[in-house]
Amino acid sequence: MIRPIATAGFGLLALSTLSVATAQTKPEPARPSVETLERIILDKTPEIRVGAVDHERITAKRIDIVGDDGVIRMTLSANTPPPIIDGIQYQRAFGVSGLILYDADGSERGGFGVADAPGGTVAVLALDHPAMDAIGWRVMPDGAVSFSINQAPPLLREPALDNRLVPGVETSTRIRLSVAADGTPAVSLADAGGRVRVRMTVTPEDYGAIEFLDASGKVIHVLAPERDLEQ
Repeated sequence: MIRPIATAGFGLLALSTLSVATAQTKPEPARPSVETLERIILDKTPEIRVGAVDHERITAKRIDIVGDDGVIRMTLSANTPPPIIDGIQYQRAFGVSGLILYDADGSERGGFGVADAPGGTVAVLALDHPAMDAIGWRVMPDGAVSFSINQAPPLLREPALDNRLVPGVETSTRIRLSVAADGTPAVSLADAGGRVRVRMTVTPEDYGAIEFLDASGKVIHVLAPERDLEQ
């Protein structure tokens, strides 16, 4: 389910075929020149609001796509409906604008959009286990980006809720790929308890490294061959 935890930049894919500044001096990364940007700008004041309905496009706050049996299978909305899990609708942590996908029983099974979270907009994309996020992408307001894969939790049913599935059962994020706001990349592998035990990263000195952690999160061994050769 989409939790305010979509990928950004589809409209800028053309930049990959355009000239990019070659300077690589830190901390300024290579970037398109102003002249390059000017060539691909279509409108510096694009329309972002609809003042009145016209007849050249569809204007709506919500569009539902339904199956032959009438079950809603997809919802595109400026304010997506709260998540439905096994026939029960729960509160969403933050408002989300985007596209929601549903299974044949009407339960939310993923989607993408932007979440109006405290501190700024979060771009999100998620695909779900029956009652819990399975994989998810997040682009945070500070520039951090992450991709997570969660272990499937057990399917628990609650008699007090007519034996419906219990949402949000605790589980472990077993794999996380991330780029921190400062640019530090990492691939983390966690144990069944969700504790990171192996982390592959690039150090501030630009050495590739593999870190091994104990259950408390302490790094107990580091493999960094290039660093070791230079010492």
